[in-house]
Amino acid sequence: MGQALPLLHKRRVYASRNADETSAFMAAKEFLLDLSPRDAGAFDFVANVAYMPGSYLGYIQYGAAATIKVPDLRVRDDYFVHLPLSGACEIINGAGSAICSPNQAVFSSPRGHRTHSQAGSSRLTLSVTQATLLGRLAALLGEAPTGSLDFAPVMDLTSRPGRRLMRHIQLALEELDESNEGMPDPRFLGMYEELILTAILLAQPHSFMDRLQRLERPILPRDVRRALEYIDAHLDEPISLAALAAVTGVPGRTLLKHFKDHRGVSPMRYWRDQRFARMRHALMHPRNGESVTDIATAWGFYHLGRVAVEYSRRFGESPSQTLQRGRRKVS
Repeated sequence: MGQALPLLHKRRVYASRNADETSAFMAAKEFLLDLSPRDAGAFDFVANVAYMPGSYLGYIQYGAAATIKVPDLRVRDDYFVHLPLSGACEIINGAGSAICSPNQAVFSSPRGHRTHSQAGSSRLTLSVTQATLLGRLAALLGEAPTGSLDFAPVMDLTSRPGRRLMRHIQLALEELDESNEGMPDPRFLGMYEELILTAILLAQPHSFMDRLQRLERPILPRDVRRALEYIDAHLDEPISLAALAAVTGVPGRTLLKHFKDHRGVSPMRYWRDQRFARMRHALMHPRNGESVTDIATAWGFYHLGRVAVEYSRRFGESPSQTLQRGRRKVS
């Protein structure tokens, strides 16, 4: 059996066994590579990167043991979440030293950090611009945050919040790890990004966590109804937490909690459930010449294989079986 392809292999940005060339490439991205001469023979650098509107997911391997420094005075202001896939690495930042392993993620703020990567290790890194992360925090708070956003340094990926974060990242990877043809609408990628960042801000301790928790106050049923009405009117397009917060007039953190209190699911889950329901209705009442593909894409489902699996799980039959029954009814 051949060696498994790395994550995001269709999104290759750079690969090289030449340490000097790789060092120049990384310096242009404001990363400084330090490699011992005795380890140069094992050097095997791969960088696969997939972009979302305000962030990216990157697969990184060095082959050899290596040290990578993010300067304190870096032009870019990204937050990093390091998610090792194999081996381990040590992250040294303003919070001290923390070990990344497949069961523990490490968070770094924009002010610089160093990574000591083990030989043979690989990792997935989520990089988020400061503006994007603060914008998501503002949507949850209902106002622009003032002060520095600092995270606790580690997250246990075997915990419930850690598993939830990894599920959201896996969902995004399934969309991003595609060829350039057939990429989904960037607005849908924005939804996956929003899911990931919301999961981080609601679960990982940070300097605004107390303020978020104080916002858990009762919400009037009419505000939930406003959210439901908005979602139902926009099922054929992406929705955002910021838009729902604006429509309902409550902070995003409050809306998320109380939407689940009243409906039992999150707004995004409700939106997805309703799209499947509308797709099923359209399959049962097809227009002349409509195919499963026509109907699925009309409701924003572009990856038909995965949609068919989830559709069958929900309704106990495939989309094509529903369409066949629908055609018999109208004939």
